Amino acid sequence: MELVYNVVVATHLLGMAAVVGGYVAGQPKVSELMVWGARAQLITGLILVGMAESIDSLDKDLNMVKVGTKLVISILVAAFAEMGRADAKRGKDIPWMTHAAGGLAIVNVLVAVLWT
Repeated sequence: MELVYNVVVATHLLGMAAVVGGYVAGQPKVSELMVWGARAQLITGLILVGMAESIDSLDKDLNMVKVGTKLVISILVAAFAEMGRADAKRGKDIPWMTHAAGGLAIVNVLVAVLWT
């Protein structure tokens, strides 16, 4: 089961790379890469928490306040990415949504790494 967990962690990290990389490369528009990365982050994050909570052999001790904070930020990243991409497809360029999605994704990385 550890292998499955590690594959989900790798997918989660690839989602983060897609959001942050898409943000850096695609300014001032939200790219499709950012949207799919945000979706992957949200889904794999939920899977990781579910696995950590339900599989005793993984021996993970979760800080639920941190998990909740990251969940709220992830939902905001996904929402801003989805709205920004929809507006970009209609020809409206709203750069603050790009910055909100990318900036919050970076904040989420910092929460993951620095919150002990």
